[in-house]
Amino acid sequence: MKTVIIGDGKVGYKLAKQLSEENYDIVMIDSNAKKLKESMNKLDIFCITGDGVSVEVQKEADVPNADLVIACASTDELNMLSCLIARRLGAKHTIARVRNPIYYQQIDVLKEDLRLSMAVNPELTVAGEISRVLIFPEVSKMETFVKGRVELVEFPLTAENTVVGKSLADIYKTYKIKILVCAVQRGEEVYIPDGEFILQEGDKLHIAASHNEIETFFKKIGNRKNKVKKVIICGGGHVGYYLARQLNALGMQVKIIEMNLNRCETLLEQLPDDVTVINGDGTDHELLDEEGIADADAFVSLTGMDEENIITALYAKTKGVGKIVAKVNEDSRAQMVEKLGITSIVSTKSATADAILGYVRARQNSYASANVETMYLLVDGKVEALEFLVKKEASYTGIPLKNLNMKANNLIAAIVRKRKIIIPHGNDCIMPGDSVIIVTKDKKIQDIKDIFL
Repeated sequence: MKTVIIGDGKVGYKLAKQLSEENYDIVMIDSNAKKLKESMNKLDIFCITGDGVSVEVQKEADVPNADLVIACASTDELNMLSCLIARRLGAKHTIARVRNPIYYQQIDVLKEDLRLSMAVNPELTVAGEISRVLIFPEVSKMETFVKGRVELVEFPLTAENTVVGKSLADIYKTYKIKILVCAVQRGEEVYIPDGEFILQEGDKLHIAASHNEIETFFKKIGNRKNKVKKVIICGGGHVGYYLARQLNALGMQVKIIEMNLNRCETLLEQLPDDVTVINGDGTDHELLDEEGIADADAFVSLTGMDEENIITALYAKTKGVGKIVAKVNEDSRAQMVEKLGITSIVSTKSATADAILGYVRARQNSYASANVETMYLLVDGKVEALEFLVKKEASYTGIPLKNLNMKANNLIAAIVRKRKIIIPHGNDCIMPGDSVIIVTKDKKIQDIKDIFL
């Protein structure tokens, strides 16, 4: 698939890196020649220096013959105009990053007028991620499949957890809950476990199940936390705005601390009256104490600086806040923060890239027996969770799973059939019309048949 990426920023580079590793034909456009040179030295891609809205530059990048153009430059206007020009030149599909809430409120109209295949709002996506982990404070991350019917949660094991030292087979037998441990991260290693796998303290489990089953599981192992009612958000940017609206709609008490006075006034105009907005420095510990950080159920640090978010998150931890979320865009810093005990970390870069990669994968396999509907990268991109919609009969449909030879490092996490969630066993079959969630370490899975020998 010939893909042109406009913008060699954090998102553009991450997309280029991932797609080039999967042998996509990548051309990168950016006006910064130095950045492009660095990217070309590290990645197997072709780079063109120039403005993404220039017709001549797009022609030089062979946009008229491109299968996909992804615009993730610095401004929404540049991204939308780049996509409009790309479609006029003949590009088959276009994706634009659109961050401004005003634009996104009318995104359906813009998609139609600009003939966009997809619009990605990173801040809205991240706000959704944070909302999910605040609803379920036991987990460090949560993704949803099949329109929210199946959840995939990341759960770090501590010494207090009753499942430490037990095999997965024993856990399933003891607790009799319809869950499946799909992946386990242990240090730098990642496992797609079988029933004999024994859990250890410090493991990060990725569990697939319905919301109710996961909730029941946490209750049975004695890990159920109190619901989040009071939330302090440090940083009133776009993510803070979207998050405040979502949490307010869920009935939570929300307080935003924002340093910029003009931004505070805008938030007061745009947010519901019962959302409190404080003009002040969220890194000021005295201010945080005055605003009741010790009484908060959750603290979310969303400033534009990774360092500030890390510092305020660690301070919240010293105050005994039950649930802490920090926005950290740099991967190396994110790993460091996790080691310091801040397990819920979000990144606008990763959220944007993952959403776009899911679309790209879906386009690539559109003629297969099963379409990719949703895709998430887990464990720093080492594992993929893919939701397939089975369109028609295939070599693997109607056959008990125990009679199908599955390749190593692949797992069928769940099957959804007519609103019923099936945690699969050997006698279960995949049928046309099913939604099937697959967890794999193989980055080249394009169809369900690819996981079988």
